[in-house]
Amino acid sequence: MRVLVVEDEQRLAETLKWGLEADGYTVDLACDGRTGLELAQMNAYQVIVLDVMLPGLSGYWVCSTLRERGVTTPILMLTAKNGEYDEVDALDTGADDFLRKPFSYVVLTARLRALARRGPTGAPAVLMFGDLVLDPARRTCRRADQSITLTTKEFAVLECLLRREGQVVRKLEILEQAWDMAYQGDQNIVEVYVSALRRKVDAPFGRRTIETVRGIGYRLVVDA
Repeated sequence: MRVLVVEDEQRLAETLKWGLEADGYTVDLACDGRTGLELAQMNAYQVIVLDVMLPGLSGYWVCSTLRERGVTTPILMLTAKNGEYDEVDALDTGADDFLRKPFSYVVLTARLRALARRGPTGAPAVLMFGDLVLDPARRTCRRADQSITLTTKEFAVLECLLRREGQVVRKLEILEQAWDMAYQGDQNIVEVYVSALRRKVDAPFGRRTIETVRGIGYRLVVDA
């Protein structure tokens, strides 16, 4: 699951990134409102964590602008302010949830999971392809009612393919979803994880679900 954190307090932002990545999320950081707005429109995120008080553009302005421009990604808004009207303003500008600082990390991740289950308008909370089922919020995968254990990156790569069911997904697009913006390595790392996924979600079940489209990327195909 890819998350955008828009937070200008460097220590808090880095702590959130470290904790969320340890929990299996892919995290991009923005330290001001303008950058956060650009990233939120440029990339596909499952959830956005957005601070209210930001340099450049406020979180309220970023949130309302995203909604006006048709971005339906769930938004969890953070604020150091005290007062019920701040919560009202956050929800009225289009936020889906609200959390006051200081907050419990456990509570924050629980709310992120809840928002991920809800998903954007019209998006399924649980991803399915035949008998292959992936639940991004609960971090579970199963096929034919058999649980499958995936690493963090394997999960992220499979989630990317499932969210683009029926389409050819380029390696670069998988990198953008499963790795953060700081990754500068070889795109062929994707092949390593796709091979691992085939060994786990296809081979034990006699399937060939993940197809290589030579020179382009991968797609899911029905192979009963």
